[in-house]
Amino acid sequence: MKFFDLKNISERYLDLINPISPEKIVTLGKMLRLNSDSQVIDFGCGFGEVLALWAEQFGISGVGIDIREYACQRARQRITAAGFADRIEISCADGASYPFARHAFDLAVCSGATFIWDGFAASIRAMREAIKDGGRLVIGEAYWLTDQMPSDFRLQQKEVNMEVDLLKMAHDEGFDFEYMLRASHDDWDRYEAGNWYGLVRWIEENPDHPERQEVIDHLHQSQDEYLRYGRQYFGWAIYILSPMGN
Repeated sequence: MKFFDLKNISERYLDLINPISPEKIVTLGKMLRLNSDSQVIDFGCGFGEVLALWAEQFGISGVGIDIREYACQRARQRITAAGFADRIEISCADGASYPFARHAFDLAVCSGATFIWDGFAASIRAMREAIKDGGRLVIGEAYWLTDQMPSDFRLQQKEVNMEVDLLKMAHDEGFDFEYMLRASHDDWDRYEAGNWYGLVRWIEENPDHPERQEVIDHLHQSQDEYLRYGRQYFGWAIYILSPMGN
């Protein structure tokens, strides 16, 4: 079964598909000083929940991009049901090749999807093309809590960095960390357990599916990895990046 098909199964009972809460998303919007003039582009927008919360709380407008048709359908339903279809557009596309208007947005967001451009630094370089002078970036990213993690696990997660290295990448690209919100253990547990719940329900509902064993194996691997390694060695935070000297 393809990776995105597994994600569609595991995430179907989640709204926010990162280890973060709605309350923290609203706090982030306050720190960004979002308002009805704010234009936001969200790369890898998932189910559109961040855009919907900011539209509800602050009146923002903008566009969300996601490569998954399932995610885009849910995002459009969420945005339409909330009455924001005239302000928030959802585009089903590859974020790396999406033809956004250059330097047209006050804020560019990529929460948990820097794989779109193959990493944190590359994401900064790509996203800064979307923001106006003085605009900001918001990036959600995993990081190592310690450099003492088991070597075999570290080799499986080559894209993950120490947090101080993320800071250096931001500085090298001309940005400061203006603010951050960290995932708590509760945030992580909600996210991971929510994924497990989606997988278990699908396994129950599809006793004769030819790829059922693949889904079972994915569930067990996800649980083992999180409880053996992830909860102890992974952090996750969402960062506001502002241009140096702004």
